[in-house]
Amino acid sequence: MRVVFAGTPETALPTLEALIASRHDVVAVITRPDAPAGRGRTLTPSPVAETAAAHGIEVLKPAKPSDPGFMDRLREIAPDCIPIVAYGALIRREALDIPKFGWINLHFSVLPAWRGAAPVQRAIMAGDEVTGATVFSLVEELDAGPVLGSITERIREDDTAAELLARLADWGSKLLVDVIDHIEDGDIAAVAQPEDNISYAHKLTTEDARIDWNRPAFAIDRHIRGCTPAPGAWTLLEGERVKIGPATIADERTLVPGQLSIGKQEVRVGTTTTDLVLGDVQAFGKKRMPAADWARGTSLPDGAAFL
Repeated sequence: MRVVFAGTPETALPTLEALIASRHDVVAVITRPDAPAGRGRTLTPSPVAETAAAHGIEVLKPAKPSDPGFMDRLREIAPDCIPIVAYGALIRREALDIPKFGWINLHFSVLPAWRGAAPVQRAIMAGDEVTGATVFSLVEELDAGPVLGSITERIREDDTAAELLARLADWGSKLLVDVIDHIEDGDIAAVAQPEDNISYAHKLTTEDARIDWNRPAFAIDRHIRGCTPAPGAWTLLEGERVKIGPATIADERTLVPGQLSIGKQEVRVGTTTTDLVLGDVQAFGKKRMPAADWARGTSLPDGAAFL
């Protein structure tokens, strides 16, 4: 099958590489335009663009998927199918109608749960025990197309969003290639998503990542992990923003919410249940470091607390 792959970040690379290694012919990729990166803010191709170029695959970088020049080129290529993973732009009906078998999207949740931009982060933050990945036929309504296949994955107690997403991207790439195999073989049928239990995973903002210490330790722990590495969970200390990395839930409660306790080997902070033992901490303008090292280099008054 002739496929054009659409994707942008590193999360999409396992699927692109799996497609290149499959029986299908990846004739082009679609990705977002080059974007500023690094301290010098130099225009840099996306990870998908760099990987495709390394394999000698044509790279299309429309400013918008509705651009007439891009649409004309896509019709010339005449793909049978367009698999898509984390592309980063909405696809309109005119483009959806070009490939014979449509656009086939890999989404990192078990739909209809967590439709939207941040399904992995929101699942962790919500305290879900299980999530997964779904391959479905793309339609204009957000993540609402009929399902072609899905897998489930347990959310581990120590999972960050990055770690869970990496596993889902790996397993999901195999699922998507398998679905395309069956589409070509003509022995798969799409199933409409349920009308109930729909939830939305809105993109995380910096304000969403602020820690509320007046919550149970479990909820704060999940909040921090869901925001790691981006946008990064944070709190205020003496008016300065401090980023907090994944922590460990203690067995006892010795502190009130937000209160800090600094020992020789660990730094604790209070919640409404048991304490949290901090892992890495990053003060504004500083490098991330173990909490104990950060505390030794910081002059904190008695009774210091996170807000």
